[in-house]
Amino acid sequence: MEPSSVQEVVSQTEEKMSRAVAHAVSEFSNFRTGRASSVLVEKLLVDYYGSEVPMVQVASFSVPEARTLVISPYDKNALKAIEKAILGSDLGINPSNDGTVIRLAFPQLTEERRKELVKLVRQKAEEGRVAVRKVRRTARHALE
Repeated sequence: MEPSSVQEVVSQTEEKMSRAVAHAVSEFSNFRTGRASSVLVEKLLVDYYGSEVPMVQVASFSVPEARTLVISPYDKNALKAIEKAILGSDLGINPSNDGTVIRLAFPQLTEERRKELVKLVRQKAEEGRVAVRKVRRTARHALE
């Protein structure tokens, strides 16, 4: 095998492994711990004037307290659609709408929920390891 093709396989492998790790990291950021984070709702799709758009495009987010997330829509007409998107998600949080902003209060984690989160994190970590192993195996076969 020529050195240039070896370098090509190595660079492709590095890129694929980086993507696999980045995907695993993004999966970890989606877990709802006891702290408020806009990452949990940014990608929720909102029915905004007949089209589905990510919430990050129709509202801004702030975290005034550790367990409170405030969603401020750019257009006040989007409040109901944002509230509906949150209720339709599997977050298990009830939004409180005061007419100008939506507040999400995140409850403290119970021991049961913590154990469930540990299982989910282990599962996602294993999926990430499997993805990296698959890339490595493919690269090894390409180099043989």
